[in-house]
Amino acid sequence: MRHMSPAELREHLADNPNPPLLLDVREPWEYDICKLPKTRLIPMRQIPQAIAGLDPQRETVVICHHGIRSRQVALFLERQGFNAVINLEGGMAAWSRDLDPEMPSY
Repeated sequence: MRHMSPAELREHLADNPNPPLLLDVREPWEYDICKLPKTRLIPMRQIPQAIAGLDPQRETVVICHHGIRSRQVALFLERQGFNAVINLEGGMAAWSRDLDPEMPSY
């Protein structure tokens, strides 16, 4: 698993002609407060049931509030054969603090 800071992820997204799946594993109420564009919401507890609908070959960035749940999901995905998983360090809290102070936070 790779880890990226918000700034590294922003650069990675800008430079990537084949964008990764941005997989947000927070709860719907958290997602409603703030989110990155073009993310797919699958709450952490639903990942085991939803895994069949994910592409293990596609680069996947896992996102949560502080980077803890996303790290757990990223490890789970790796154990299931996903080989290009990235954890957003610090999660949406770090994104709003470091890159987008106008983004709502909680």
